[in-house]
Amino acid sequence: MLWQVRDGIGQLTFNRPEHANALGLCSRADMEEAFAAMAAAEVSVVLLSAHGKFFCADGDIGDFIANIANPVSLVDELIDYLSRLLRQLASLPVPVISVINGPVSGAGIGFALCADFVLASDAAKLRGGYCALGLTPDLGSSYFLTRRVGAARAKEIFMLNRALSAQACLDLGIVDHVYPAAQLNEAAITLARELANGPTAAYARVKALCNQAASHDLYTHLDAEHVLMLQSARSADFQEGLAAFAGQRAPHFAGR
Repeated sequence: MLWQVRDGIGQLTFNRPEHANALGLCSRADMEEAFAAMAAAEVSVVLLSAHGKFFCADGDIGDFIANIANPVSLVDELIDYLSRLLRQLASLPVPVISVINGPVSGAGIGFALCADFVLASDAAKLRGGYCALGLTPDLGSSYFLTRRVGAARAKEIFMLNRALSAQACLDLGIVDHVYPAAQLNEAAITLARELANGPTAAYARVKALCNQAASHDLYTHLDAEHVLMLQSARSADFQEGLAAFAGQRAPHFAGR
């Protein structure tokens, strides 16, 4: 996996195109290094993308074949390190955009859908993947997919293991937008720049509120909104927003 920063925008890129960007033990060092660099960087937005024709084709089947006598310890080790990375990505206080350029399945679903914005190429496809090997979902794939499509539809996707086209994913709400393949990266960068120029501290509070909403009752959530609104009202970005509105000009937010 690669990490780079340009103009305040960080980009994580799956970089095993010859293996369909499958997640395995041989990519562990590269992934942990990239995520450590991400944690140390000060960025306003993070893009998650992939090199090659696939976004992420689940776990590396080569690892399973090599450990066919004791697959349980392999599964445990893979989930342990990949879950730590997924938690890190999902808990970022800045907007995360996943850029699904091609097929995604299994554990790749968790990484793709943990993002705040999910953009896809018209060449993208989604397949549950797990049940084809007698396995069950991991790395948040069932969590994030269920949040987007509901439990009944998520069970169908995982159990029947049928490939969904990009348009089907859009119709179901699995992805937010679909673009022609040649336009996907440009659309992702345009969105990233728009977000990077916005009130990124307010975005962090929006993420926190929306992520907590399902586990809060109304009164708890009203209190949480109250606390974060007061934090926002004390910010320089709010003062700039008011001044821009009064002066009939575009705001210039300082962000985080």
